[in-house]
Amino acid sequence: MTEPLSILALNHYLLLSAVLFVIGFIGFLTRRNLIIMFLCTELMFQAAAIAMIAFGAYHGNVQGQVFLIFILTIAAAEAALALALVVMLHRRRATLDADCWSELRG
Repeated sequence: MTEPLSILALNHYLLLSAVLFVIGFIGFLTRRNLIIMFLCTELMFQAAAIAMIAFGAYHGNVQGQVFLIFILTIAAAEAALALALVVMLHRRRATLDADCWSELRG
């Protein structure tokens, strides 16, 4: 078994994870293109995955890696549904601007 991470290495991984999550969150809030919003969501998923792996390595167990498998499974299902939705929306209006779909709100 490998040696657990030091606290300094854990801090670096968590900082990387936080930076990626913030970039994804800001990108999701500021961009109006549906594909870019989808990619920013995936970036936030990957940031959470890095944090899970780092915590698992720090504590010397594989629970973070096992949980990551579930995160990636959910992300793959979300990716398939989101891309199908984007293709369907593009065929209806020939635009991917989220503001053009505002009349879908209830």
